[in-house]
Amino acid sequence: MAVYTQVSAEALSAFLADYDVGELVSAKGIAEGVENSNYLVDTTRGRFILTLYEKRVEAGDLPFFMALLDHLAAKGLAVPPAIKDRLGVAIKELEGRPACLIRFLPGVSLSHPTPKQARAAGQAMADMHAAVADFAPTRANSMGFRTWQPLFERCGRSLNNIAPGLYDDLGFAIEDVTSFWFDDDFDHIAIHADLFPDNVLMLGDEVAGLIDFYFACTDIRVYDLAVMHSAWSFNAAGSIYAPQIGDALIEGYGRRFALSPFETAEFQKLASGACIRFALSRAWDWLNTPADALVTRKDPLAYMRRLRHYDPALAKRVA
Repeated sequence: MAVYTQVSAEALSAFLADYDVGELVSAKGIAEGVENSNYLVDTTRGRFILTLYEKRVEAGDLPFFMALLDHLAAKGLAVPPAIKDRLGVAIKELEGRPACLIRFLPGVSLSHPTPKQARAAGQAMADMHAAVADFAPTRANSMGFRTWQPLFERCGRSLNNIAPGLYDDLGFAIEDVTSFWFDDDFDHIAIHADLFPDNVLMLGDEVAGLIDFYFACTDIRVYDLAVMHSAWSFNAAGSIYAPQIGDALIEGYGRRFALSPFETAEFQKLASGACIRFALSRAWDWLNTPADALVTRKDPLAYMRRLRHYDPALAKRVA
Protein backbone atom coordinates (compact mmCIF):
# COMPACT_ATOMS: atom_id res chain seq x y z
CA MET A 1 0.00 0.00 0.00
CA ALA A 2 1.08 3.59 -0.66
CA VAL A 3 -0.17 7.00 -1.73
CA TYR A 4 0.59 8.34 -5.20
CA THR A 5 -2.74 10.08 -5.85
CA GLN A 6 -3.98 12.70 -3.40
CA VAL A 7 -7.71 12.64 -2.65
CA SER A 8 -9.45 15.73 -1.31
CA ALA A 9 -12.02 15.47 1.49
CA GLU A 10 -14.64 16.93 -0.85
CA ALA A 11 -13.98 14.33 -3.57
CA LEU A 12 -13.97 11.49 -1.07
CA SER A 13 -17.21 12.64 0.54
CA ALA A 14 -18.88 12.74 -2.88
CA PHE A 15 -17.50 9.27 -3.65
CA LEU A 16 -18.83 7.83 -0.38
CA ALA A 17 -22.26 9.32 -1.01
CA ASP A 18 -22.90 6.52 -3.53
CA TYR A 19 -22.53 3.89 -0.79
CA ASP A 20 -24.49 2.92 2.30
CA VAL A 21 -21.48 3.45 4.55
CA GLY A 22 -22.30 6.69 6.36
CA GLU A 23 -20.56 10.05 6.15
CA LEU A 24 -16.83 10.74 6.07
CA VAL A 25 -15.21 11.28 9.46
CA SER A 26 -11.51 11.01 8.55
CA ALA A 27 -9.12 9.63 5.95
CA LYS A 28 -5.42 8.92 6.32
CA GLY A 29 -2.97 7.91 3.62
CA ILE A 30 -1.16 4.59 4.11
CA ALA A 31 2.52 4.77 3.20
CA GLU A 32 3.39 1.06 3.33
CA GLY A 33 3.71 -0.83 0.06
CA VAL A 34 4.48 0.35 -3.45
CA GLU A 35 1.66 -0.48 -5.85
CA ASN A 36 -1.55 1.51 -5.34
CA SER A 37 -2.77 4.56 -3.43
CA ASN A 38 -4.48 3.54 -0.21
CA TYR A 39 -6.35 5.39 2.50
CA LEU A 40 -7.72 4.29 5.86
CA VAL A 41 -11.23 5.75 5.87
CA ASP A 42 -13.44 6.19 8.92
CA THR A 43 -17.11 7.01 8.49
CA THR A 44 -20.04 7.35 10.83
CA ARG A 45 -20.76 3.65 10.18
CA GLY A 46 -17.36 2.02 10.33
CA ARG A 47 -13.85 1.72 8.94
CA PHE A 48 -12.86 0.94 5.35
CA ILE A 49 -9.89 0.88 3.00
CA LEU A 50 -10.04 3.05 -0.11
CA THR A 51 -7.78 1.86 -2.94
CA LEU A 52 -6.99 3.82 -6.08
CA TYR A 53 -5.32 1.66 -8.71
CA GLU A 54 -2.17 3.15 -10.16
CA LYS A 55 -0.44 2.54 -13.49
CA ARG A 56 1.03 -0.88 -12.72
CA VAL A 57 -2.45 -2.31 -12.11
CA GLU A 58 -4.37 -2.57 -15.37
CA ALA A 59 -8.03 -1.59 -15.12
CA GLY A 60 -8.86 -4.65 -17.22
CA ASP A 61 -7.44 -6.91 -14.51
CA LEU A 62 -9.67 -5.56 -11.77
CA PRO A 63 -12.64 -7.86 -12.53
CA PHE A 64 -10.33 -10.87 -12.01
CA PHE A 65 -9.19 -9.56 -8.62
CA MET A 66 -12.73 -8.74 -7.54
CA ALA A 67 -14.03 -12.14 -8.67
CA LEU A 68 -11.22 -13.92 -6.80
CA LEU A 69 -11.93 -12.03 -3.57
CA ASP A 70 -15.65 -12.68 -3.87
CA HIS A 71 -14.95 -16.39 -4.48
CA LEU A 72 -12.65 -16.70 -1.47
CA ALA A 73 -15.03 -14.78 0.77
CA ALA A 74 -17.89 -17.06 -0.29
CA LYS A 75 -15.73 -20.03 0.72
CA GLY A 76 -15.40 -18.56 4.20
CA LEU A 77 -11.85 -17.23 3.96
CA ALA A 78 -11.00 -13.98 5.74
CA VAL A 79 -10.31 -11.73 2.75
CA PRO A 80 -11.48 -8.16 2.02
CA PRO A 81 -13.92 -8.12 -0.92
CA ALA A 82 -14.86 -4.80 -2.48
CA ILE A 83 -18.00 -3.11 -1.24
CA LYS A 84 -20.56 -2.41 -3.95
CA ASP A 85 -22.36 0.90 -4.21
CA ARG A 86 -26.14 1.25 -4.24
CA LEU A 87 -26.24 0.28 -7.92
CA GLY A 88 -24.14 -2.85 -7.37
CA VAL A 89 -20.95 -1.35 -8.82
CA ALA A 90 -17.63 -2.32 -7.21
CA ILE A 91 -15.10 -0.57 -9.45
CA LYS A 92 -15.63 3.20 -9.72
CA GLU A 93 -13.49 6.23 -10.50
CA LEU A 94 -11.96 8.78 -8.13
CA GLU A 95 -9.42 11.49 -8.97
CA GLY A 96 -9.04 10.02 -12.45
CA ARG A 97 -8.16 6.53 -11.17
CA PRO A 98 -10.14 3.30 -10.93
CA ALA A 99 -11.08 2.98 -7.26
CA CYS A 100 -12.70 0.57 -4.82
CA LEU A 101 -13.95 0.77 -1.28
CA ILE A 102 -12.86 -2.35 0.57
CA ARG A 103 -13.95 -3.96 3.80
CA PHE A 104 -11.54 -3.34 6.66
CA LEU A 105 -10.18 -6.44 8.40
CA PRO A 106 -8.84 -6.30 11.98
CA GLY A 107 -5.43 -7.66 12.80
CA VAL A 108 -1.77 -6.68 12.70
CA SER A 109 1.03 -7.41 10.27
CA LEU A 110 4.13 -8.96 11.78
CA SER A 111 7.71 -7.78 11.54
CA HIS A 112 9.15 -10.77 13.39
CA PRO A 113 6.85 -13.80 13.05
CA THR A 114 7.33 -16.79 15.31
CA PRO A 115 7.43 -20.35 13.96
CA LYS A 116 3.90 -20.89 15.28
CA GLN A 117 2.66 -17.83 13.40
CA ALA A 118 4.54 -18.86 10.26
CA ARG A 119 2.99 -22.33 10.47
CA ALA A 120 -0.49 -20.77 10.66
CA ALA A 121 0.30 -18.52 7.70
CA GLY A 122 1.50 -21.46 5.62
CA GLN A 123 -1.70 -23.31 6.41
CA ALA A 124 -3.74 -20.22 5.46
CA MET A 125 -2.06 -20.19 2.06
CA ALA A 126 -2.91 -23.87 1.64
CA ASP A 127 -6.52 -23.16 2.58
CA MET A 128 -6.61 -20.43 -0.04
CA HIS A 129 -5.19 -22.77 -2.68
CA ALA A 130 -7.78 -25.41 -1.82
CA ALA A 131 -10.55 -22.83 -2.09
CA VAL A 132 -9.65 -21.87 -5.67
CA ALA A 133 -9.85 -25.42 -7.02
CA ASP A 134 -13.15 -24.49 -8.71
CA PHE A 135 -12.25 -20.88 -9.57
CA ALA A 136 -12.52 -20.62 -13.35
CA PRO A 137 -11.17 -17.15 -14.34
CA THR A 138 -7.50 -16.90 -15.25
CA ARG A 139 -4.94 -14.12 -15.44
CA ALA A 140 -1.36 -14.29 -16.69
CA ASN A 141 1.30 -13.37 -14.16
CA SER A 142 2.25 -9.77 -14.98
CA MET A 143 5.55 -10.35 -13.16
CA GLY A 144 6.09 -13.93 -14.34
CA PHE A 145 9.42 -15.37 -15.46
CA ARG A 146 8.94 -14.26 -19.07
CA THR A 147 8.81 -10.61 -17.92
CA TRP A 148 12.09 -10.63 -16.00
CA GLN A 149 14.48 -10.15 -18.92
CA PRO A 150 12.45 -7.30 -20.50
CA LEU A 151 12.20 -5.49 -17.15
CA PHE A 152 15.90 -6.03 -16.55
CA GLU A 153 16.65 -4.46 -19.92
CA ARG A 154 14.39 -1.50 -19.13
CA CYS A 155 16.32 -0.89 -15.91
CA GLY A 156 19.58 -1.23 -17.82
CA ARG A 157 22.90 -0.15 -16.41
CA SER A 158 21.13 2.30 -14.13
CA LEU A 159 21.04 -0.74 -11.82
CA ASN A 160 24.68 0.03 -11.05
CA ASN A 161 23.52 3.35 -9.56
CA ILE A 162 21.84 1.27 -6.86
CA ALA A 163 24.94 -0.84 -6.25
CA PRO A 164 28.12 -1.40 -8.28
CA GLY A 165 27.92 -4.67 -10.20
CA LEU A 166 24.16 -5.10 -9.74
CA TYR A 167 23.55 -5.12 -13.51
CA ASP A 168 25.96 -8.01 -14.09
CA ASP A 169 24.90 -10.01 -11.03
CA LEU A 170 21.18 -9.75 -11.73
CA GLY A 171 21.68 -10.49 -15.43
CA PHE A 172 23.65 -13.61 -14.55
CA ALA A 173 20.97 -14.77 -12.11
CA ILE A 174 18.14 -14.29 -14.62
CA GLU A 175 19.96 -16.38 -17.22
CA ASP A 176 20.87 -19.04 -14.67
CA VAL A 177 17.36 -19.44 -13.25
CA THR A 178 15.19 -19.06 -16.34
CA SER A 179 17.22 -21.56 -18.35
CA PHE A 180 15.94 -24.27 -15.99
CA TRP A 181 12.41 -22.99 -15.33
CA PHE A 182 10.20 -26.04 -15.86
CA ASP A 183 6.94 -24.12 -15.96
CA ASP A 184 4.77 -26.79 -17.56
CA ASP A 185 5.76 -29.49 -15.07
CA PHE A 186 3.92 -27.91 -12.12
CA ASP A 187 0.32 -27.59 -10.98
CA HIS A 188 -1.09 -24.16 -11.93
CA ILE A 189 -3.91 -22.41 -10.05
CA ALA A 190 -4.90 -18.89 -8.97
CA ILE A 191 -2.19 -17.72 -6.56
CA HIS A 192 -1.68 -14.63 -4.40
CA ALA A 193 1.91 -14.08 -5.65
CA ASP A 194 2.71 -11.45 -3.00
CA LEU A 195 1.95 -12.94 0.42
CA PHE A 196 4.51 -11.02 2.43
CA PRO A 197 4.12 -10.70 6.21
CA ASP A 198 2.47 -7.30 5.74
CA ASN A 199 -0.24 -8.95 3.63
CA VAL A 200 -1.17 -11.39 6.40
CA LEU A 201 -3.15 -10.01 9.33
CA MET A 202 -2.66 -11.83 12.62
CA LEU A 203 -4.51 -11.86 15.93
CA GLY A 204 -2.08 -13.54 18.28
CA ASP A 205 -0.98 -16.77 16.64
CA GLU A 206 -4.01 -17.02 14.36
CA VAL A 207 -4.41 -15.66 10.84
CA ALA A 208 -7.17 -13.03 10.82
CA GLY A 209 -7.01 -12.09 7.15
CA LEU A 210 -5.18 -12.21 3.83
CA ILE A 211 -5.04 -8.90 1.95
CA ASP A 212 -3.63 -7.10 -1.10
CA PHE A 213 -4.44 -9.50 -3.95
CA TYR A 214 -3.39 -7.13 -6.74
CA PHE A 215 -0.65 -9.41 -8.09
CA ALA A 216 -2.94 -12.47 -7.98
CA CYS A 217 -2.67 -14.51 -11.14
CA THR A 218 -2.66 -18.02 -12.56
CA ASP A 219 0.75 -19.55 -12.04
CA ILE A 220 2.67 -22.38 -10.38
CA ARG A 221 0.97 -23.27 -7.10
CA VAL A 222 4.22 -23.99 -5.25
CA TYR A 223 5.76 -20.78 -6.58
CA ASP A 224 3.28 -18.99 -4.29
CA LEU A 225 4.82 -20.81 -1.33
CA ALA A 226 8.32 -19.99 -2.62
CA VAL A 227 7.43 -16.28 -2.74
CA MET A 228 6.17 -16.53 0.82
CA HIS A 229 9.27 -18.45 1.94
CA SER A 230 11.60 -15.78 0.53
CA ALA A 231 9.59 -13.00 2.17
CA TRP A 232 9.13 -14.52 5.63
CA SER A 233 12.33 -16.46 6.27
CA PHE A 234 14.85 -13.59 6.37
CA ASN A 235 15.40 -10.40 8.27
CA ALA A 236 14.41 -7.18 6.49
CA ALA A 237 17.89 -6.71 5.02
CA GLY A 238 17.89 -10.25 3.64
CA SER A 239 21.17 -10.93 5.40
CA ILE A 240 20.01 -13.45 8.03
CA TYR A 241 18.08 -16.61 7.19
CA ALA A 242 15.76 -18.09 9.83
CA PRO A 243 15.36 -21.77 8.92
CA GLN A 244 12.84 -22.37 11.69
CA ILE A 245 10.49 -19.87 10.01
CA GLY A 246 10.96 -21.31 6.55
CA ASP A 247 10.47 -24.87 7.82
CA ALA A 248 7.31 -23.85 9.71
CA LEU A 249 5.81 -22.27 6.58
CA ILE A 250 6.38 -25.45 4.58
CA GLU A 251 5.08 -27.60 7.44
CA GLY A 252 1.90 -25.54 7.75
CA TYR A 253 1.36 -25.60 4.01
CA GLY A 254 2.09 -29.32 3.91
CA ARG A 255 -0.80 -30.11 6.23
CA ARG A 256 -2.98 -29.72 3.15
CA PHE A 257 -0.53 -29.81 0.23
CA ALA A 258 2.53 -31.91 0.99
CA LEU A 259 5.34 -31.09 -1.44
CA SER A 260 6.08 -33.85 -3.93
CA PRO A 261 9.67 -35.04 -4.42
CA PHE A 262 9.81 -33.01 -7.65
CA GLU A 263 8.48 -29.87 -5.96
CA THR A 264 10.95 -30.32 -3.12
CA ALA A 265 13.84 -30.71 -5.56
CA GLU A 266 12.80 -27.59 -7.51
CA PHE A 267 11.87 -25.42 -4.54
CA GLN A 268 15.16 -23.53 -4.37
CA LYS A 269 14.87 -22.72 -8.07
CA LEU A 270 11.35 -21.38 -7.56
CA ALA A 271 12.52 -19.34 -4.56
CA SER A 272 15.40 -17.98 -6.63
CA GLY A 273 12.86 -16.89 -9.22
CA ALA A 274 10.84 -15.16 -6.50
CA CYS A 275 13.96 -13.27 -5.44
CA ILE A 276 14.67 -12.18 -9.01
CA ARG A 277 11.10 -11.00 -9.43
CA PHE A 278 11.20 -8.80 -6.32
CA ALA A 279 14.76 -7.58 -6.84
CA LEU A 280 13.70 -6.40 -10.31
CA SER A 281 10.43 -4.72 -9.29
CA ARG A 282 12.09 -3.04 -6.32
CA ALA A 283 14.94 -1.85 -8.52
CA TRP A 284 12.50 -0.41 -11.05
CA ASP A 285 10.58 1.36 -8.30
CA TRP A 286 13.82 2.59 -6.73
CA LEU A 287 14.81 4.18 -10.01
CA ASN A 288 11.37 5.51 -10.96
CA THR A 289 9.34 6.40 -7.85
CA PRO A 290 8.13 10.03 -8.05
CA ALA A 291 9.85 12.28 -5.54
CA ASP A 292 6.53 13.55 -4.16
CA ALA A 293 4.91 10.12 -3.68
CA LEU A 294 3.97 9.14 -0.14
CA VAL A 295 5.63 5.75 -0.43
CA THR A 296 8.49 3.94 1.25
CA ARG A 297 10.88 2.58 -1.38
CA LYS A 298 12.05 -0.95 -0.70
CA ASP A 299 15.66 -2.02 -1.04
CA PRO A 300 16.27 -4.33 -4.03
CA LEU A 301 19.57 -5.47 -2.51
CA ALA A 302 17.67 -7.21 0.28
CA TYR A 303 16.40 -9.61 -2.38
CA MET A 304 19.81 -10.01 -3.98
CA ARG A 305 21.06 -11.23 -0.59
CA ARG A 306 18.18 -13.70 -0.40
CA LEU A 307 18.94 -14.79 -3.95
CA ARG A 308 22.50 -15.69 -3.01
CA HIS A 309 21.07 -17.95 -0.30
CA TYR A 310 18.93 -19.89 -2.77
CA ASP A 311 21.17 -19.79 -5.87
CA PRO A 312 24.59 -21.41 -5.31
CA ALA A 313 25.82 -20.32 -8.74
CA LEU A 314 25.28 -16.64 -7.90
CA ALA A 315 26.70 -17.07 -4.41
CA LYS A 316 29.86 -18.59 -5.89
CA ARG A 317 30.08 -15.82 -8.50
CA VAL A 318 30.10 -13.02 -5.93
CA ALA A 319 32.04 -14.81 -3.19
